[in-house]
Amino acid sequence: MGLNLGARRLTAVRTDEEAFEALFTAEYARVVRIANRVLADPHEAEDVAQEVFVDFHRLHSATAQYGPAWLHRAAAHASLNRLRGSRRRQKRELAQALDEGDKMLDPQKQAELEEDRRRLRQALGRMAPKPAAVLVLRASGLSYAEVAQALGVGIGQIGTLLRRAEATLRKEVTRGTSE
Repeated sequence: MGLNLGARRLTAVRTDEEAFEALFTAEYARVVRIANRVLADPHEAEDVAQEVFVDFHRLHSATAQYGPAWLHRAAAHASLNRLRGSRRRQKRELAQALDEGDKMLDPQKQAELEEDRRRLRQALGRMAPKPAAVLVLRASGLSYAEVAQALGVGIGQIGTLLRRAEATLRKEVTRGTSE
């Protein structure tokens, strides 16, 4: 009887590992895209994705129905938290400006674009987590249904949440330019 119990545990472990591997394979690219949408740094976005998956694996079963939604929400929040760290933000913006400066022909347009992106990221960093996450998740290509599931709200609320978040973002961008 003890042998059967051990065999069942081994099968359960293998099944859970396979389920996590399947979840990772299915969602990794999207989690990285969500993080990269906020961070504009593919390497840092991959770091966030790895942290999110490690946290999920440590805290939840890979077979949980809410897995993808949890991962999307966690990617948005973890990315926004990193964005709020000023030292990383400054380093990332400088590296990105140098990289993109080589690709763009018009330095004036490049400088304006970088300034707009910087102001947008700062404004996102000043917003409350939920409105910022709504914007990030939607801009990352998630459908209304996926955003609703990730945030744990009804799909009918997403349009309103998006409009309010966009209005808040506009105010934050304006506030940031007047300071």
